[in-house]
Amino acid sequence: MIRIGFWAGTKYNLARMTMRDLVRAYLTHYAVAAYFMLTALCLALVVIWMPDWTAPSVVRVAAAGVAAMLVYPLVWYSLHRWVLHSQLGYRSPLIARLWKRTHFDHHQDPHNLGVLFGALYTTLPTIAIVTMPLGWLIAGRAGAAACVAGALLTTCFYEFCHSAQHLNYRPRRQWMQEIKRLHLLHHFHNENGNHGITNFVVDRVLGTYYDKARDMPKSATVFNLGYDEAMATKYPWVAAMSADGIRVGADGRRWKPHTPHAGAEAIGADLGYDATANQSRSSHDKAA
Repeated sequence: MIRIGFWAGTKYNLARMTMRDLVRAYLTHYAVAAYFMLTALCLALVVIWMPDWTAPSVVRVAAAGVAAMLVYPLVWYSLHRWVLHSQLGYRSPLIARLWKRTHFDHHQDPHNLGVLFGALYTTLPTIAIVTMPLGWLIAGRAGAAACVAGALLTTCFYEFCHSAQHLNYRPRRQWMQEIKRLHLLHHFHNENGNHGITNFVVDRVLGTYYDKARDMPKSATVFNLGYDEAMATKYPWVAAMSADGIRVGADGRRWKPHTPHAGAEAIGADLGYDATANQSRSSHDKAA
């Protein structure tokens, strides 16, 4: 892959970036550049394929573009909840790498900008499959092109908002503060709710919306989507591709295959306790 601008370097940690860094990274990312170029191409096709420039035709084609923006929250919710969070993704060696890249890595490290943007080989087919038939039904081939353009622009908006939600930055706009708060609950409290990014209407309708941490219990799988030590032992492919191990437990401790499961002793070690000293102290107490 050719890396330009921000991506020619190695700084991908959103917790250490400024908004200026993010804007530079966003505008130079290959996927975002591709979205904008394809949007321009689709708009050119709209002009070429427009049947006529009467008011009814223009309205139908414009409606096709708007339809993509209206249906996108439902599409994203469905993919996010039932595909990206599906535990089927790690159970087959054929799709384990795809599942790892598309969402597991993002939950493992929500501040890693390098795995936050969607990959073109997953986003573009999805956009085409969903929007082209819809646009064609509304306004023929010009409508199909307009619908794809609308979905591409919506994706650009989603990608920027999503990355800004993980940036160490307090948004100025109230609505942005709110969607950031709800999304961070999804990442750091319980991943089984708040599947939206910029729109949580579908979450409200389908009962997966929660407003505060006290509304849902803390999830032990918020960082690994259910792919813990036991699952990694049974289905080893994702763990084998994770050089630094996988984050396990609600506190996000890391674990590697062929090492003891992260139980109480591992927690003590992570907190800086000396297991040998604890054993000696226990023996002394018993002797006393």
